[in-house]
Amino acid sequence: MQNANEQNRVKPFPKTPTGIYGLDEITGGGLPKGRPTLVCGNAGCGKTLLAMEFLVRGATRYNEPGVYMAFEETEQELTANVASLGFDLDKLVDEKKIIFDHVHVERSEIEETGEYDLEGLFIRLNYAIESIGAKRVVLDTVESLFSGLPNVLILRAELRRMFRWLKEKGVTAIITGERENEALSHHGMEEYVSDCVIRLDHRVSEQTSTRRMRIVKYCGSSHGTAAGA
Repeated sequence: MQNANEQNRVKPFPKTPTGIYGLDEITGGGLPKGRPTLVCGNAGCGKTLLAMEFLVRGATRYNEPGVYMAFEETEQELTANVASLGFDLDKLVDEKKIIFDHVHVERSEIEETGEYDLEGLFIRLNYAIESIGAKRVVLDTVESLFSGLPNVLILRAELRRMFRWLKEKGVTAIITGERENEALSHHGMEEYVSDCVIRLDHRVSEQTSTRRMRIVKYCGSSHGTAAGA
Protein backbone atom coordinates (compact mmCIF):
# COMPACT_ATOMS: atom_id res chain seq x y z
CA MET A 1 0.00 0.00 0.00
CA GLN A 2 1.06 3.60 -0.65
CA ASN A 3 1.66 5.74 2.36
CA ALA A 4 -0.06 9.12 2.81
CA ASN A 5 2.92 11.08 1.48
CA GLU A 6 3.02 9.05 -1.74
CA GLN A 7 -0.74 9.42 -2.25
CA ASN A 8 -0.59 13.18 -1.76
CA ARG A 9 2.48 13.67 -3.91
CA VAL A 10 1.76 16.06 -6.80
CA LYS A 11 2.64 14.75 -10.23
CA PRO A 12 5.33 16.93 -11.84
CA PHE A 13 4.02 19.29 -14.52
CA PRO A 14 5.10 17.91 -17.95
CA LYS A 15 7.53 20.19 -19.75
CA THR A 16 9.08 20.47 -23.19
CA PRO A 17 12.80 21.35 -23.12
CA THR A 18 13.56 24.30 -25.38
CA GLY A 19 17.26 23.59 -25.80
CA ILE A 20 17.88 27.31 -25.24
CA TYR A 21 20.70 28.08 -22.83
CA GLY A 22 19.38 29.71 -19.66
CA LEU A 23 15.70 29.33 -20.47
CA ASP A 24 15.44 25.67 -19.48
CA GLU A 25 17.35 26.45 -16.29
CA ILE A 26 15.04 29.19 -15.02
CA THR A 27 11.87 27.34 -16.10
CA GLY A 28 12.96 24.16 -14.37
CA GLY A 29 13.00 22.08 -17.53
CA GLY A 30 11.31 23.98 -20.33
CA LEU A 31 7.92 25.25 -21.46
CA PRO A 32 4.57 23.68 -20.50
CA LYS A 33 4.15 20.63 -22.73
CA GLY A 34 1.18 20.74 -25.08
CA ARG A 35 0.22 24.26 -24.03
CA PRO A 36 0.70 27.85 -25.28
CA THR A 37 3.35 30.23 -24.01
CA LEU A 38 3.27 33.99 -24.60
CA VAL A 39 6.65 35.63 -25.29
CA CYS A 40 6.25 39.39 -25.08
CA GLY A 41 8.50 42.41 -25.27
CA ASN A 42 9.33 45.57 -27.16
CA ALA A 43 10.49 45.58 -30.78
CA GLY A 44 14.05 44.31 -31.17
CA CYS A 45 14.20 42.42 -27.87
CA GLY A 46 14.66 39.00 -29.50
CA LYS A 47 11.18 37.45 -29.53
CA THR A 48 11.47 36.08 -33.06
CA LEU A 49 14.97 34.72 -32.48
CA LEU A 50 13.89 32.94 -29.29
CA ALA A 51 10.88 31.43 -31.06
CA MET A 52 13.01 30.33 -34.00
CA GLU A 53 15.64 28.72 -31.77
CA PHE A 54 12.84 26.90 -29.93
CA LEU A 55 11.82 25.29 -33.22
CA VAL A 56 15.34 24.57 -34.47
CA ARG A 57 16.49 22.97 -31.20
CA GLY A 58 13.33 20.91 -31.11
CA ALA A 59 13.92 19.60 -34.63
CA THR A 60 17.65 18.92 -34.25
CA ARG A 61 17.97 17.80 -30.62
CA TYR A 62 14.64 16.30 -29.63
CA ASN A 63 13.25 15.00 -32.93
CA GLU A 64 10.21 17.26 -32.59
CA PRO A 65 9.19 18.82 -35.94
CA GLY A 66 7.78 22.32 -35.84
CA VAL A 67 5.60 24.81 -37.70
CA TYR A 68 6.47 28.51 -37.91
CA MET A 69 3.51 30.66 -38.95
CA ALA A 70 4.54 34.25 -39.58
CA PHE A 71 2.21 37.18 -40.12
CA GLU A 72 4.92 39.73 -40.92
CA GLU A 73 8.21 38.34 -42.24
CA THR A 74 8.47 35.95 -45.17
CA GLU A 75 10.41 32.67 -45.11
CA GLN A 76 13.26 34.29 -47.03
CA GLU A 77 13.49 37.16 -44.56
CA LEU A 78 13.44 34.84 -41.55
CA THR A 79 16.09 32.56 -43.09
CA ALA A 80 18.39 35.52 -43.70
CA ASN A 81 17.83 36.92 -40.20
CA VAL A 82 18.86 33.73 -38.40
CA ALA A 83 21.69 32.70 -40.73
CA SER A 84 24.19 34.42 -38.41
CA LEU A 85 23.18 31.98 -35.66
CA GLY A 86 24.33 29.05 -37.77
CA PHE A 87 20.83 27.69 -38.40
CA ASP A 88 20.47 25.94 -41.76
CA LEU A 89 16.73 26.44 -42.11
CA ASP A 90 16.64 25.42 -45.77
CA LYS A 91 18.04 22.02 -44.82
CA LEU A 92 15.49 21.55 -42.04
CA VAL A 93 12.69 22.48 -44.42
CA ASP A 94 13.96 20.02 -47.05
CA GLU A 95 14.08 17.29 -44.40
CA LYS A 96 10.47 18.15 -43.40
CA LYS A 97 11.50 18.95 -39.86
CA ILE A 98 10.23 22.53 -40.06
CA ILE A 99 7.44 24.11 -42.09
CA PHE A 100 7.23 27.85 -42.69
CA ASP A 101 3.94 29.49 -43.56
CA HIS A 102 3.60 33.20 -44.21
CA VAL A 103 0.03 34.45 -43.77
CA HIS A 104 -0.77 37.93 -45.02
CA VAL A 105 -3.57 39.61 -43.08
CA GLU A 106 -5.03 42.58 -44.94
CA ARG A 107 -6.34 45.00 -42.36
CA SER A 108 -8.30 47.12 -44.85
CA GLU A 109 -10.32 44.11 -46.03
CA ILE A 110 -11.37 43.27 -42.48
CA GLU A 111 -12.30 46.89 -41.78
CA GLU A 112 -14.40 47.09 -44.95
CA THR A 113 -16.28 43.80 -44.52
CA GLY A 114 -16.37 43.67 -40.72
CA GLU A 115 -15.76 39.92 -40.91
CA TYR A 116 -13.16 38.02 -38.98
CA ASP A 117 -12.98 34.27 -38.61
CA LEU A 118 -10.03 32.12 -37.57
CA GLU A 119 -11.47 28.95 -39.10
CA GLY A 120 -9.40 29.29 -42.26
CA LEU A 121 -6.28 29.80 -40.18
CA PHE A 122 -7.02 26.68 -38.13
CA ILE A 123 -7.45 24.60 -41.27
CA ARG A 124 -4.18 25.90 -42.69
CA LEU A 125 -2.30 25.39 -39.43
CA ASN A 126 -3.78 21.95 -38.88
CA TYR A 127 -2.67 20.85 -42.35
CA ALA A 128 0.89 21.99 -41.64
CA ILE A 129 0.94 20.23 -38.24
CA GLU A 130 -0.43 16.97 -39.62
CA SER A 131 1.84 16.94 -42.69
CA ILE A 132 5.03 16.60 -40.63
CA GLY A 133 3.69 15.44 -37.27
CA ALA A 134 4.63 18.74 -35.65
CA LYS A 135 5.04 18.89 -31.88
CA ARG A 136 6.00 22.57 -31.73
CA VAL A 137 4.27 25.65 -33.18
CA VAL A 138 5.20 29.32 -33.34
CA LEU A 139 2.75 32.13 -34.18
CA ASP A 140 4.60 35.42 -34.80
CA THR A 141 3.05 37.91 -33.96
CA VAL A 142 -0.41 38.09 -32.43
CA GLU A 143 -0.65 41.85 -33.15
CA SER A 144 -0.36 41.31 -36.88
CA LEU A 145 -2.97 38.56 -36.78
CA PHE A 146 -5.54 40.75 -35.01
CA SER A 147 -4.47 44.17 -36.30
CA GLY A 148 -7.67 44.76 -38.24
CA LEU A 149 -10.09 43.82 -35.49
CA PRO A 150 -11.34 46.95 -33.68
CA ASN A 151 -14.11 45.20 -31.70
CA VAL A 152 -12.57 44.31 -28.33
CA LEU A 153 -15.20 41.70 -27.46
CA ILE A 154 -14.71 39.81 -30.72
CA LEU A 155 -10.94 40.11 -30.37
CA ARG A 156 -10.98 38.57 -26.91
CA ALA A 157 -13.30 35.78 -28.00
CA GLU A 158 -11.04 34.94 -30.96
CA LEU A 159 -7.94 35.01 -28.76
CA ARG A 160 -9.55 32.55 -26.36
CA ARG A 161 -10.59 30.35 -29.25
CA MET A 162 -7.06 30.34 -30.71
CA PHE A 163 -5.41 29.38 -27.42
CA ARG A 164 -8.04 26.71 -26.76
CA TRP A 165 -7.52 25.26 -30.25
CA LEU A 166 -3.76 25.03 -29.69
CA LYS A 167 -4.34 23.19 -26.41
CA GLU A 168 -6.70 20.74 -28.08
CA LYS A 169 -4.05 19.98 -30.71
CA GLY A 170 -1.60 19.17 -27.91
CA VAL A 171 1.26 21.16 -29.43
CA THR A 172 3.76 23.12 -27.39
CA ALA A 173 3.32 26.62 -28.78
CA ILE A 174 4.97 30.00 -28.58
CA ILE A 175 2.92 33.08 -29.45
CA THR A 176 4.86 36.33 -29.65
CA GLY A 177 3.36 39.67 -28.69
CA GLU A 178 4.45 43.30 -28.58
CA ARG A 179 4.62 44.91 -25.17
CA GLU A 180 2.80 48.23 -24.89
CA ASN A 181 3.69 50.73 -22.15
CA GLU A 182 3.31 48.92 -18.82
CA ALA A 183 1.05 46.19 -20.17
CA LEU A 184 2.66 42.85 -20.94
CA SER A 185 1.07 42.73 -24.35
CA HIS A 186 -0.74 45.02 -26.76
CA HIS A 187 -4.21 43.53 -26.28
CA GLY A 188 -3.81 43.18 -22.53
CA MET A 189 -5.40 39.73 -22.33
CA GLU A 190 -3.05 37.17 -23.87
CA GLU A 191 -1.25 36.78 -20.56
CA TYR A 192 -4.46 35.58 -18.89
CA VAL A 193 -5.15 32.79 -21.39
CA SER A 194 -1.51 31.66 -21.63
CA ASP A 195 -0.19 28.95 -19.35
CA CYS A 196 3.23 30.58 -19.35
CA VAL A 197 4.30 34.19 -19.94
CA ILE A 198 7.89 35.22 -20.68
CA ARG A 199 8.89 38.86 -20.88
CA LEU A 200 11.97 39.92 -22.84
CA ASP A 201 13.68 43.26 -22.42
CA HIS A 202 16.53 44.99 -24.25
CA ARG A 203 18.01 48.19 -22.93
CA VAL A 204 21.16 50.28 -23.39
CA SER A 205 22.69 52.15 -20.46
CA GLU A 206 26.02 54.00 -20.62
CA GLN A 207 26.86 52.28 -23.93
CA THR A 208 26.22 48.85 -22.39
CA SER A 209 23.58 46.67 -24.04
CA THR A 210 21.68 44.33 -21.74
CA ARG A 211 19.09 41.70 -22.63
CA ARG A 212 16.90 40.37 -19.86
CA MET A 213 14.37 37.58 -19.63
CA ARG A 214 11.74 37.24 -16.92
CA ILE A 215 9.24 34.45 -16.29
CA VAL A 216 6.13 36.41 -15.35
CA LYS A 217 3.77 33.44 -15.06
CA TYR A 218 4.03 29.66 -15.16
CA CYS A 219 0.92 27.69 -14.22
CA GLY A 220 1.57 24.53 -12.22
CA SER A 221 5.31 25.00 -11.88
CA SER A 222 7.89 26.76 -9.79
CA HIS A 223 10.44 28.81 -11.71
CA GLY A 224 13.14 31.42 -11.53
CA THR A 225 12.06 35.00 -12.20
CA ALA A 226 14.88 36.64 -14.11
CA ALA A 227 18.02 36.15 -16.12
CA GLY A 228 20.30 38.69 -17.79
CA ALA A 229 23.01 38.79 -20.41
